[in-house]
Amino acid sequence: MKHIVFLTGAGMSAESGISTFRDSGGLWEKYDVMEVASIEGWRKNPDLMIKFYNERRAQLDKVAPNDGHKLIAQLENGFKVTVITQNVDNLHERAGSSSVIHLHGELTKVCNESKSEIYDIGTRAVEIGEKASDGSRIRPFIVWFGEAVPLMEKAANIVSNADIIVIIGTSMQVYPAAGLIHYAKRDAKIFLIDPSDVSIPFTSVNVIKQKASDGMRILTEKLIQLP
Repeated sequence: MKHIVFLTGAGMSAESGISTFRDSGGLWEKYDVMEVASIEGWRKNPDLMIKFYNERRAQLDKVAPNDGHKLIAQLENGFKVTVITQNVDNLHERAGSSSVIHLHGELTKVCNESKSEIYDIGTRAVEIGEKASDGSRIRPFIVWFGEAVPLMEKAANIVSNADIIVIIGTSMQVYPAAGLIHYAKRDAKIFLIDPSDVSIPFTSVNVIKQKASDGMRILTEKLIQLP
């Protein structure tokens, strides 16, 4: 059974109505990214961070997986499928994907300051000043700018063993996640699904210039025809 690895980013969930940072009207126009997505931001104003991620969970509670998420999950009927995502939402899981690695953390979880205690809270709001069992302040279970990405080594190993790699909805500009493609096997087939022009350091890439759902419909047909 061939192993497909999906590398997904914000464009994967945009069709579901999840606000992105980079797009016009996105979160970067409403917030300074370093105030809400960096460890320094947390140290400077944790109350703002709690409010910001409460808003993100409230939004997540109102949206559903799109057809792109569902089509990825359905491929498990004929392939081994692993999703490595930069997204912190749980839409891949809600669509039925059984193997999902969240490089940048998970919105539906919180943790203590040391990240040694992790709590699944769903989409409920966190109270300002809420404490973990060790007495430290509850924080979002998110990997922020200025923090290590603990699952990178695991993700790189998975990519290095993939037969097919599909990049969806990511500009491949945010490191270290953007470097994962360099671990691909020389004979791995690489597909890129994105309505915008995305520059990646490979010449033999099958580009599908569509949004996630339409692109996944096209990709599914192509995968069926592979030997």
